[in-house]
Amino acid sequence: MAIPWSGRGGRLLVSVDRRSPRPVREQVESGLREAVRSGRLSAGEHLPSSRALAEELGVSRGLVQGCYEQLVAEGYLTARAGSATRVAERVVPPNPAPAPRDEPAPAPFVDLRPAVPDLGSFPRSSWSRSAQEALAAAANSALGYPPSNGSPTVRAAVAEHLRRARAADADPSRVVMCTGYAQGLVLTVRSLVARGLRDIAVEDPGHGPDESPDVRTLRLAGARVHRVPVDHLGLDVEALAESPARAVVVTPAHQAPTGVALDPGRRRALIAWARTRDAYVVEDDYDSEFRYDRQAIGTVQGLAPDRVFLLGTTSKTLAPALRIGWLLAPPTWAEVLARHKHLEDRGSPTLHHDTFAVMLTSGRYDRHLRAMRKTYRRRRDAVCDALAAHAPQVRVSGLAAGLSITLHLPPGVDEAAVVAGAAERGVVLRGMDAYRAHPAPDQPQLVLGFGNTDERRLREAIASLADLLQGRSPHRPPSR
Repeated sequence: MAIPWSGRGGRLLVSVDRRSPRPVREQVESGLREAVRSGRLSAGEHLPSSRALAEELGVSRGLVQGCYEQLVAEGYLTARAGSATRVAERVVPPNPAPAPRDEPAPAPFVDLRPAVPDLGSFPRSSWSRSAQEALAAAANSALGYPPSNGSPTVRAAVAEHLRRARAADADPSRVVMCTGYAQGLVLTVRSLVARGLRDIAVEDPGHGPDESPDVRTLRLAGARVHRVPVDHLGLDVEALAESPARAVVVTPAHQAPTGVALDPGRRRALIAWARTRDAYVVEDDYDSEFRYDRQAIGTVQGLAPDRVFLLGTTSKTLAPALRIGWLLAPPTWAEVLARHKHLEDRGSPTLHHDTFAVMLTSGRYDRHLRAMRKTYRRRRDAVCDALAAHAPQVRVSGLAAGLSITLHLPPGVDEAAVVAGAAERGVVLRGMDAYRAHPAPDQPQLVLGFGNTDERRLREAIASLADLLQGRSPHRPPSR
């Protein structure tokens, strides 16, 4: 696409070597000619004004005007009085790309992978208004290099939100702002490893097989990864106690990916394990904001702030593209984490985070969450209704919260075959084996996300997959 430069025009890379025996005018003409023929300058694109290019190259304006006139005469450029000089429309690069072949239209695409919110519901007007307010209130000093742990404004707002909405023991001095959950986890693991706590447990299912990105990330941070099973009550703390782990990464509010909430008895057992072993809990507050059929569940961190690192993010509540996350550290760890953050990237974008602070303090964030809970509940119900109508043999769990549910397929159904068959029909699914350390053929399950798909398409997708979900002979739905 041609770039419509305005005013003096954009910069244009043309080399001039004053030590070369070639005349400067010849060098400029050759450079412009090559830029057009190679495609660096597209058909219809404006060139800088002769005055601007002359200043850029340190030559006379008359020399540039002469070059432009020569290339107009050769057909590379076009020029009209009162208008910018442009690249001619009919100049063809030496090796034009082949014309695209006619291909059949792709099948309808329905993405039912988990962990994606409704991107179309991002509160653009609220975010824009908050950004304007944050910028208007920002002192000049706020535009300098940010503190490693984030601006005081956003740390105060996040701490207040965690105290109020998540029953966390939160102080702004212990909040470290991050670019999402992944960075918060890496900073935590590096800090633990630096103090000799290399043995770190993860939930299974959870982080996936050894070759998965999540496990590789932990190992690159220096951890020795141990797997601890998850059942219908959440993390098996007895199995955790039998491992050599001195830290564990858990998702107690809505286990990722099964959707189970950690049983109250196991919460107490987890804290007792941490205190007895002088160990730490890394709490991923995953999917805690969206609940439908239960009361809110507070954080484990609120029960043992000296033993728990609490990680949160806006990737599910607003949009992953914002890359806003936070880490609430135990009292003696905040400075260590801030130092690791400084070494990682020298701090996070202050204006972006202060915009989020305004969203929090103005009530706009809470209003958005309330609206989205209603939207996601309708979508969850649409999936359940469609399954009851078209695939009644499929059992569902993990319904009480979050943006995904677990589908328990009938015995004997091939989980991988269902995922592959759905892809052929234009529906993207994810099997539970993607989250397990090792495949479990006797437990075929799917993790179905409904956050970014409307009710109509959810119902249609379930109806189109009914035979696959129940293990019947596949057939293609009739074309419309």
